[in-house]
Amino acid sequence: MAAETKYIEPDWFTRNVFNPAVHALGRLGISIAGHRTLTVRGRKSGEPRTTPVNPLELDGEIYLVAPRGTTQWVRNLRAAGEGTLKLGRRSRRFRGDEIPDDAKLPILKAYLDKWAWEVGRFFELPKDPSDEQIGEIRRLHPIFRVTYLD
Repeated sequence: MAAETKYIEPDWFTRNVFNPAVHALGRLGISIAGHRTLTVRGRKSGEPRTTPVNPLELDGEIYLVAPRGTTQWVRNLRAAGEGTLKLGRRSRRFRGDEIPDDAKLPILKAYLDKWAWEVGRFFELPKDPSDEQIGEIRRLHPIFRVTYLD
């Protein structure tokens, strides 16, 4: 969708300590502020790939926002079109429909209100960004609407 992309690769701590810890808690059914484990089929390997994500519920819809930009999970979800969100033993299949840039503003605002404490640094915005400032970076952060299939 977006011509310009960005990708902020996870650092060693995130990759080797934080994500595994969040994943382990999720397997036990413990969510940190609403996180889920996303599983998507790898676009090259075909193997399941997992990562923690922060779903956002807004106006009765669920969204997955990519704070780090065009990540591997984004590329895989674009290719597969569907995945699963899991917490504990409960796993739900979903279809992911990418949101066009011109519809992202209210979603990004709500996402930053909820999750800036954890992922705000990846957006490279001031503490209380204006709509214009958010609008300038929206093309760099893919968003998918989650439609559960079960």
